[in-house]
Amino acid sequence: MMSEIGKSPRIVLSTAGTREEAEKIARALVENHLAACVNLVSGLTSIYRWKGGIEKAEETLLLIKTVEGKLPELESTLHALHSYDVPEFLVLPVEGGSDAYLRWLLSSVGAISEEHA
Repeated sequence: MMSEIGKSPRIVLSTAGTREEAEKIARALVENHLAACVNLVSGLTSIYRWKGGIEKAEETLLLIKTVEGKLPELESTLHALHSYDVPEFLVLPVEGGSDAYLRWLLSSVGAISEEHA
């Protein structure tokens, strides 16, 4: 299941400057079947280099569960909704997981039909 082209599960990491923005992005991704689930982790402090200086910001982390085939549209949607000039978009492979969870993830994004979930 995980080796089929476009159906390989992925986790995408992103951050948002406010909880409200993170929720807006998460809802749009799930509603449009670009993500099966988005976990929001508030209270994150980021320290990063930006425009020649060191910055510090309170952010909300988005853990986005999707599949490889949805990545281009997911990235485009995230960029369109995001307030940052350069929003974080890091894609991590999923090496494994429970069959039931992976079937749910695939069916939630339309990568397999629900009867196969």
